[in-house]
Amino acid sequence: MDSPTPPDVAAVTAVREIALAAGAAAALRLSLIHMNTDPDTLRRLLWLLTCHGVFEDAGDDRYRHTPSSRLLREDAPRSLRYMVLWATEPWTWAVWPRLDEAVRNGKGVFTDTFGKEFFTYLHEDAPESAGVFDRAMTQSSALSARAIAAVLDLSGARRVADIAGGQGLLLATLLDHNPHLDGVLFDLPDGGSLAGRCRLAPGDCRVSVDVDADVFILKNILEWDDESTVTALRNVAGSARPGDRVVVIENLVDGSPEMRFTTAMDLLLLLNVDGKKHTRAGLTALVERAGLRVERVAPVGPYLHLIDSRVAG
Repeated sequence: MDSPTPPDVAAVTAVREIALAAGAAAALRLSLIHMNTDPDTLRRLLWLLTCHGVFEDAGDDRYRHTPSSRLLREDAPRSLRYMVLWATEPWTWAVWPRLDEAVRNGKGVFTDTFGKEFFTYLHEDAPESAGVFDRAMTQSSALSARAIAAVLDLSGARRVADIAGGQGLLLATLLDHNPHLDGVLFDLPDGGSLAGRCRLAPGDCRVSVDVDADVFILKNILEWDDESTVTALRNVAGSARPGDRVVVIENLVDGSPEMRFTTAMDLLLLLNVDGKKHTRAGLTALVERAGLRVERVAPVGPYLHLIDSRVAG
């Protein structure tokens, strides 16, 4: 079937462009915002955004940055720009209107809407959106990689594999913190680009995993349906030796200080991949169902939890 044409996403573009245009200026006049928008309608959008704390109304058609709007800038120290763009990509505007169907039957709507599985669609039909996804995942890793490296003891390990590790930022950080380690970046063929002490291993962990390592890390990827999650974990365990570690790192629904974000992403995952954000008990149960022995569950910074497990045997 033909992919639907998504509705206009000018509002998202406007927020992004205003944030970028404002720069370090104390305030930005509406008349200086060079975008293809109607000035009166843009003013109404800015009124809405100021009500939600995204910008501050400085009077006389001027608007100031707030801590929220600065997070939309790519040069902000803790920028969330690509995470925001990812959650508002054009395809999202086609699946959200079908939330009622997903809630009624408990199934996602992406394949029915676009005629293709989510990641196939991204790579074949929406390469720009796939690029936003890669940058969003890298941005997410940049916010958490150092915290993970600080709490994850890899002193006795020989080689660490980052499963579906994207551009490899987390793996690079772990190798920097552990000079004795080698690394394997396991992802789809057009994934990461590390070199040096790291080799690339193309593959899809939902299909099979063939990697020689003694620590396997899965960060923010076990967000499919339960069967796919268990299959991926079993494939990783099948590639490992008895006693090897499998470390799962995720945002948990019952462990997040940002419940508005986590619960919204939970429903978006339902819509696009039949997936979900997990509770601590639910994800631990899936890890154990895959035949792994959970040794500890620990927080990593304010947003993530680490489930440290070993291959039985």
